[in-house]
Amino acid sequence: MSFNRRIVVAIILCLGVLAAGTLGYVIIEDYTVPEGMYMSLITITTVGFGEVKPLSEAGRGFTALLIVFGLGSLAFATHALMESFLEKMWSGKAGVRKMKKKISRLKSHYIICGFGRVGAAALEYFDKKGIRSVMIEANPAQCEVIKEKGYLHVEGDATRESILMKAGIKSATGLLALLNSDPDNLFIVLGARELNPTLHIISRAEEASSEKKILRAGADSVISPFATAGKQIAGDMLAATGKVSGLTELSLRPDAMPQWITVHNGSSMLNETISAVSVRMGRDVMGLRKNGNDFILPDPETRLEADDMLLVVDEKQKNDIKPEQRSPDPPKLVIADDNPVILRLYTRLFQKAGFYPITTTNGRDGLDLIIRERPVAAVIDYMLPVMSGIEVCDQVRKIKACQETKLILFTADAKSDIRKRALKSGADAVVVKSPEASEVIETVIKTIRKVS
Repeated sequence: MSFNRRIVVAIILCLGVLAAGTLGYVIIEDYTVPEGMYMSLITITTVGFGEVKPLSEAGRGFTALLIVFGLGSLAFATHALMESFLEKMWSGKAGVRKMKKKISRLKSHYIICGFGRVGAAALEYFDKKGIRSVMIEANPAQCEVIKEKGYLHVEGDATRESILMKAGIKSATGLLALLNSDPDNLFIVLGARELNPTLHIISRAEEASSEKKILRAGADSVISPFATAGKQIAGDMLAATGKVSGLTELSLRPDAMPQWITVHNGSSMLNETISAVSVRMGRDVMGLRKNGNDFILPDPETRLEADDMLLVVDEKQKNDIKPEQRSPDPPKLVIADDNPVILRLYTRLFQKAGFYPITTTNGRDGLDLIIRERPVAAVIDYMLPVMSGIEVCDQVRKIKACQETKLILFTADAKSDIRKRALKSGADAVVVKSPEASEVIETVIKTIRKVS
């Protein structure tokens, strides 16, 4: 029985007993209606005031029954009120606990910050696609709306790291910072990037002057919803009136940011080579996402399969990319590290630096990859299962065909004897791991270029 219904039933029951008592005294004792109501009230509540008039035998029997039914109705009303109040209070707490439990179990989900018009649209889109997501919203009224729709959410300020942690940022794949305030979005990006270096972050920006700041804070891309919508509307109008033609909506926006295109079943791009698709679109393909792995400047002869994603960029943006990133054949780089978080982080950052990372989690496989792939360099952790980094370097240097591969050994220990052992085993450089992953990547790239 619902909260409101319990209250209504309790009130009706009490009023019914009062009305029955009043009517009984009027009929049995010939009381007036006010006298009967007064007598019923003092009887039901057992306050102990004197009788209005002396009662007959029938009147005393009726009074005894009225006391029993009156106390019963009051007890029911009290119980209903307390039960409804406690149930409402505990159901809210239980709902919060259940929500927290569901969020804690999420892996590879997406976090949306801000349930405004843009955030609500993103949340609904993820839901339609069956993508797991969590909304962070500070407004309690908006949180009630989200709750009614059945979406997972965290109530709080998304600029606070504790709130991001509650949303499961450590295990998330991506984050959308969609607040109406550029400074708030910047703080969200800063906190999110620090908590999860491998997170893909897209931020909203109201002012064009904020875009560079948010990008420097750690966002992968920044989008202005109003500018994007305006360009899309203008492009659709030109396409509808025959002023432009193109294979994709990206062709309508030559100044758009790099964007992903998904190859769907039945698409004209299916089984086509990347080079052929690039020519047809009039766009350069700068990245390929296949089976969950990202590749910078993929092989142009790679044939596309269903669910592959292409990162396309216009000619102007391509010219802004460094020469080594425009290379048609990005240099291979083997990364061997048994820490999956570090492995993902280095893979992503080395891809951005223009390399083609090939990864493994143990020394034996790392050695096999170096022999088979002949990479320009290999970044090897000092402490690896199956075969240590020192042993890998030693074995590589015994193979004549691998002498050109530069070996960089990673270590968490800066002791000089470790460095001496590493260099003696054949390592070209030893790099001490730093809490700042970007600094590590920069150091490794400089080392590779130096020894090259």
